[in-house]
Amino acid sequence: MVQRDSETWRTFLPVRPGARQLLATASVQLQHLPAGDISLQWAYRLRELNRALDRLDELRREHAEVREAHRAAPVSPEKFVDSVAERNEEAWGYLDTWATAGHTLLDIHAAAHKAPARWIPVPAPAPTPARPAGRR
Repeated sequence: MVQRDSETWRTFLPVRPGARQLLATASVQLQHLPAGDISLQWAYRLRELNRALDRLDELRREHAEVREAHRAAPVSPEKFVDSVAERNEEAWGYLDTWATAGHTLLDIHAAAHKAPARWIPVPAPAPTPARPAGRR
């Protein structure tokens, strides 16, 4: 399980920096989809992905504090490895949420590209005031 947790953490690392943007984009896309194109579970899954990402960010910050504490007062390498394993173990469930519900981001994106384009009226430009005849 230690290896699984570690590999799962490492697998998510490339996704993490853009995860908030992915969630924000999916949320906006979801708001603009026709009701008939929306899965009832998408909003719930987006909330779950957001919660999982919040907790992963907390675990990352907590572990950064542990790393700094170890630099300030060096401890045995085993204790540091244990702290990494503990973080990965705590993170596994949240990472599993991303592994099992992350496809929702792709599903929403695909639905957004299939949805008919909506016409958004463009306001006419404001009329320009007429210039007085004597000025140029």
